[in-house]
Amino acid sequence: MITQFRPSELSAWLQQVGPDSAPVVLDVREPSELQIASVKAEGFTLLTIPMGTVPLRLSELDPQRPIACLCHHGGRSMQVAQFLASRGYENVANIAGGIHAWAAEVDPTLATY
Repeated sequence: MITQFRPSELSAWLQQVGPDSAPVVLDVREPSELQIASVKAEGFTLLTIPMGTVPLRLSELDPQRPIACLCHHGGRSMQVAQFLASRGYENVANIAGGIHAWAAEVDPTLATY
């Protein structure tokens, strides 16, 4: 089962996985979406890999690091989280509501689309 949390709960997730674990937020949106709105990496590493290229770029992800997946509303990121889990990544999560919820809950200066 994939852990899910809202953007407003990211800090709690970061504390849970521990600061020494070098957590990653994996943004799987397309480059055109990233130009509209992107999160600021605070307390985590931000990595952007469009969903369709994740299988080809799997070697860029460390299976030992906690990974929270992010997209527009949470659907694509959940698929990527499930894909990673099926490949042996043990600590994967989905950021429910995606960047849209992030704008509403964490950073109202982000553009919505």
